[in-house]
Amino acid sequence: MALALIFSGQGAQKTGMGRSLYEQSPAARALFDEADRVLGWSLSRLCFEGPESELTPTKVCQPALYVHGLAAMAALRESGRLPGMQFAFGLSLGEVTACAAAGVFDFATGLRIVAERGRLMQSACETTTGSMAAIMGEERAKVQELCGEFDIEAANFNAPGQIIVSGEKSKVAAAVAAAKDRGIKKVIPLNVAGAYHSRLMEPARAAFAGYLEPIPFAAPACTLLTNTTGQTVAEPAAIKAALIRQVVSPVLWEDCMRAAAAAGATEFWELGPGGVLAGLARRTEKSWTVKSIAEFADLTA
Repeated sequence: MALALIFSGQGAQKTGMGRSLYEQSPAARALFDEADRVLGWSLSRLCFEGPESELTPTKVCQPALYVHGLAAMAALRESGRLPGMQFAFGLSLGEVTACAAAGVFDFATGLRIVAERGRLMQSACETTTGSMAAIMGEERAKVQELCGEFDIEAANFNAPGQIIVSGEKSKVAAAVAAAKDRGIKKVIPLNVAGAYHSRLMEPARAAFAGYLEPIPFAAPACTLLTNTTGQTVAEPAAIKAALIRQVVSPVLWEDCMRAAAAAGATEFWELGPGGVLAGLARRTEKSWTVKSIAEFADLTA
C-alpha cells in the first residue's frame, strides 16, 4: 500500500471534534494540551464544547483543524495502525497540517504558523467585503468565462463539477444572478466571512510572507503536494513560497488528488472531521480507496 494522508480545510470543523481522541489516546491528548499552552487559550475546550459561534471564526477554526488532524495522526501512530505515509497534502489550511506531518517544521511551529495565518485572513475578511459561491456541474472553462465577465476569481477546484468562486460581494452576487442566463444551472451562494483565495486576501498574504521569512523549513520526509500547482513540492524555499502564494491563489484540490494517484498513491486517509475530502474524492474517482478518520472509533473502522 502507498498511503496518502490528506488533511481537512476550513469549514470541516464541528463542535465535539477530537474529544474521543483526547480521552482515549495519550498521544493525541499531549498535542491538544501542548496547543493550549502554545496559544495561551483553551483551544481544546472550544473543540470539545464549542459553542459553534466561537469555534467557527477563521482565527480559531484553522488552528483547531490543524491540531485535530495531527492528533488523529498521532493516535494512529500510537496504536500501530499507521503503516507509513508516502504522500501528504491538505486542502487550504490543511496544507500547513500536511507540512507538519511531513516534518517540514515541528508541531508547535506549525501551530504558531496556522494561528497567524488564521488571524491575518480574518483581519483581511474584516477589512474587505467579500463572498464566495459554489458552481456545480460545469467545466472549468465555462466558470473561468463567468469569472472574467464579472471580475471575480475561481478559488477552489475541488472536484469535477464543483468549483468555488470568490471576490467582492457585489460582483459575486451579480455573477450568481446572471449564471442561469449563461447556461449555468446550479450556483449556491456560500455563508463565509470573506473572499478566500482571491486578491482580497493580498494584505494577509503580504503580512504572512513577512511572518514566515525567518522560520526555518526542512525538506519533507515524504512526497508533499501543494494546492498552488496541484503537483509535488520538495525544496524548503519552494514549500514556503507555496504556502504564502496559496493565500491568494486557487486551491487545485482535484489536481492534487489526481497527481498523487498518478504518482502511485493507492489509499487516501482523510484526517479531519466531517468526511468532506472523502466525498470530494468519490466525486472525482469512484475507484479510489478512501478512509475518513475523525474520532477514536475510526482508528479500527
